Amino acid sequence: MLKNIVFFLFLIAMVQSTNAQIGFKPLFDGKTTKGWHTYGKKTVGTAWKIDGGILHLDPTAKEKNQGGDLVTDKEYANFHLKLEWKVAPKSNSGIIFYINENPIKYKNTYETGMEMQVLDNDGHPDGKITKHRAGNLYDLIKSDVEPVKAVGEWNTVEIISNKGALTFILNGITVVKTTLWDENWKALVAGSKFKAWKDFGTFKKGKIALQDHDDPIWYRNIVIKEL
Repeated sequence: MLKNIVFFLFLIAMVQSTNAQIGFKPLFDGKTTKGWHTYGKKTVGTAWKIDGGILHLDPTAKEKNQGGDLVTDKEYANFHLKLEWKVAPKSNSGIIFYINENPIKYKNTYETGMEMQVLDNDGHPDGKITKHRAGNLYDLIKSDVEPVKAVGEWNTVEIISNKGALTFILNGITVVKTTLWDENWKALVAGSKFKAWKDFGTFKKGKIALQDHDDPIWYRNIVIKEL
């Protein structure tokens, strides 16, 4: 009887897990960088390496400008993004989205796209700046709580953007909720470091990037569902 109950609970867990993943598609196949390119280029810099299903930025391999922000080939409007990240001591990176890839007009991903911060809060100088800590909507909204894990441990992330409603989830806990593109959003941008960039945070469809901030960073299990 006990074995039957355990098996039944196992089946329920499997069904729940499957249902939770319905509609999600891999953005990273764990073996190649298919579906990605370096911002403003057609290929991927060799500093982005793949090992054991993990995408790793190795800043020591950035000879001949072979790094750069890694950007999806496809644009997304309403989406639910899931991934995992971990940092080395003193590392900084970010997940940037709603990027308008026009490298002649915008030299960097962050000139148009907004960012969920990825950071070693205690080891990197940005950790001392309000709205620059892990899980923050970078330079715009401070996270309500900080469930970030220790350096070297994997953090799970969800970014949900649907018709202007934006939610950040870090390690299963909602850390940021806001509405994009309304008057309050415009006020947030006007009070931020992005105020001089008239097109920042205005695009309602764009590409997603993993930032190269010259520090070691690891990403895995990157999936997305269009809403």
